[in-house]
Amino acid sequence: MAFASRDRAPAAGIERASKLRTLLAWAVALFVSFPFLYLVTTGFKTEAEAPAMPPAFLPLPDSLASLPMGYRPTLENYALVLGGDFMPYFVNSVIAALVSTLLVLLLAIPAAYALTLPQTSGKRNVLFFLISTRFLPVVGVIIPIFLATRFLGLFDNILALIILYTAMNLPIAVWMMRSFFQDLPPDVLDAARMDGASTLQELRLVALPMTLNGVLAAAFLSIIFAWNEFLLALTLTTNKAATVPLYMISFMSAQGLWYAKMAAAGTLAALPVVVLGWFGQKWLVRGLSMGAIK
Repeated sequence: MAFASRDRAPAAGIERASKLRTLLAWAVALFVSFPFLYLVTTGFKTEAEAPAMPPAFLPLPDSLASLPMGYRPTLENYALVLGGDFMPYFVNSVIAALVSTLLVLLLAIPAAYALTLPQTSGKRNVLFFLISTRFLPVVGVIIPIFLATRFLGLFDNILALIILYTAMNLPIAVWMMRSFFQDLPPDVLDAARMDGASTLQELRLVALPMTLNGVLAAAFLSIIFAWNEFLLALTLTTNKAATVPLYMISFMSAQGLWYAKMAAAGTLAALPVVVLGWFGQKWLVRGLSMGAIK
């Protein structure tokens, strides 16, 4: 009996610790999700209800809307956003994010694999140069970029954003993919070389299929970074090539902020990235756990 009680005590302690970790995880998740929850609920309110404090989070019918934390939901703001100029901004964001991500992968994959080969010289210098481009804040080089864009006739052109987003995300993708390639079993690559495979065949037939989760992780991060970028789009576009983040500031005027309409637009802007992250979290977690972030 004494042994049984001693066995149950550690088991009970482990169970309590597990429940505590679960509770803590839910608390952190709710804390992190609160801004998005506030954004979504505010989009369903009227302009009079949106700035009210404390905020109301319970959508209720008219007869109960006066209860504490309750409000009467409306689709007016979403209808206004979707019926306005939202779609051209949305299409520009989709084009800039997807095309730049495709270019990032096409450039980063062979570059990262080349930096893992033993015969490649100066790898440390190349890697340092790549990552050093991320040390300088964008605001520090925004004037030269603006002048170059005007000189090349790319101002308010989606091509300028595609090029800059590719350059912005390429160093991170190269570092990530290099780490993935370094984690490959050397025996597998040696076997491919012994079978007469060229370097390109090694990459295409052996290395790339084994690091598919890493490729997807790099692609997801590149899309997210490009989708959320604001400063370059603000400086280099006006109307024709403007992206979704610029549409958000259209609800700021001299009369004040249109909280409800801005929240509805923000929800629609965030929805693609949230959905992408939700469905791609399996590959994103697997890819990042392969060794890109240690």
